[in-house]
Amino acid sequence: MGKFVVKTTASGVKFNLLAGNGQVIATSEVYKSEASCLKGIESVKKNAAIANLEDQTAEPIVAATCPKFEMYTDKAGEYRFRLKARNGEIIATSEGYSAKSGCENGIESVRKNAPDAEIVKE
Repeated sequence: MGKFVVKTTASGVKFNLLAGNGQVIATSEVYKSEASCLKGIESVKKNAAIANLEDQTAEPIVAATCPKFEMYTDKAGEYRFRLKARNGEIIATSEGYSAKSGCENGIESVRKNAPDAEIVKE
């Protein structure tokens, strides 16, 4: 089972979503407070399983409604995804993947792990 790890940084509080194997599969922005960070986690839990997929690496790009995962390529040519809540805010982002299939697996891992993940503070 996955878990959300809440960490204090120099400028605020953020979370990492870890898969059952301990790998980081998604990261949050830095929030000003722990309460805001926990609200972000709840949003990921609520939206991940029901989010649509917008593949911005495919032609033509078919727009999806929020909540959604947006899969895209970064400047280095790596595949990444971001999860957007119903209001369009980005609530989680991924690492870079060299292959599209790895990015797709990352999205599925977030869908599977986020809803029931426990929250731990580091």
